[in-house]
Amino acid sequence: MEDRPPVKIGMMSFAHMHAFSYAHCLKELPNVEFVGIADEDVSRARKTAKQFGVRAFADYDQMLSSDIDAVIVCSENISHRRHVVLAAQSEKHVMCEKPLATSVEDAEAIVEVCKRSNVKLQTALPCRFHPAFAELKSSVGRGDVGEVLAIKATNRGMCPWGWFVDTSLSGGGAVMDHTAHALDLMRDLIGAEAVNVYAEIDNRMFGKDFDDTGTVTVGFSNGVFSTIDCSWSRPKSFPTWGDVTLEVTGTGGTARMDMFAQKTDMVSDKDGRLTYQYWGDDVVLALVASFVDSIANNTKGIVTGEDGAKAVEVVAAAYESARTGKSVELGN
Repeated sequence: MEDRPPVKIGMMSFAHMHAFSYAHCLKELPNVEFVGIADEDVSRARKTAKQFGVRAFADYDQMLSSDIDAVIVCSENISHRRHVVLAAQSEKHVMCEKPLATSVEDAEAIVEVCKRSNVKLQTALPCRFHPAFAELKSSVGRGDVGEVLAIKATNRGMCPWGWFVDTSLSGGGAVMDHTAHALDLMRDLIGAEAVNVYAEIDNRMFGKDFDDTGTVTVGFSNGVFSTIDCSWSRPKSFPTWGDVTLEVTGTGGTARMDMFAQKTDMVSDKDGRLTYQYWGDDVVLALVASFVDSIANNTKGIVTGEDGAKAVEVVAAAYESARTGKSVELGN
């Protein structure tokens, strides 16, 4: 079989902490050439380029006019639309850090420009690739818990501070940052879309000018209802930076996935209690590999831009619900 040329990838901004994880993945994957980094913070571009042994581009235009195939966007949330549009108009495939955008309008514009430019768009939602979630999805699909009635989800963490708490750059606090993962997992798990949202959002953890606590209730098109705790509520002494959990209640049992403990517990009328444990899987590497494979093989990615846009829609509805004190109906 003829060897394929490597997929050439550049990185747009290292503002987001996850950029370093993606960069390490680009260096590790055998079918990738990590070409270089461009950043509005030129000194940061030079420093990180030196760290990873790649080229520091003078600016985004210089990088996008090169022969790279794709970019990974890790800028501040508010800049995602501008940077994705630049990349798509240069006919570069895009993986964009979550949230895909800070408004429904921007999310829709991002999806549309990538479609129009015929480039791949993947949202950075790596939790789908975790084996604990894969086991939970298989279990639910087999009917081990019966008909799914409700889901309780958490994605709590420590406050990241920095630009994340400057809403002019982040677009919002904890709800903006931490709703996407849980919502995406639930959509994929039950194969249904959110139809209504009610949220309670506050800043009682730190009392600053950003939301640090939130509980979002989401109703789905198949009748399943759910709650998401997306708060920045974990102390510095917490053993991990946070958690990602799903607890599924069905007519015939319950199942609980704890992603950071890397296990899935199930209790059902059919099988009693079962525990599955997993170690060593790198979900971020799987995410980046999926993006690369979709480019190399010209296939649809496992996580798409549309998936990111669905999460943005729920986040926007959550803020609207908290503002008005009323449930918000979504126009799916």
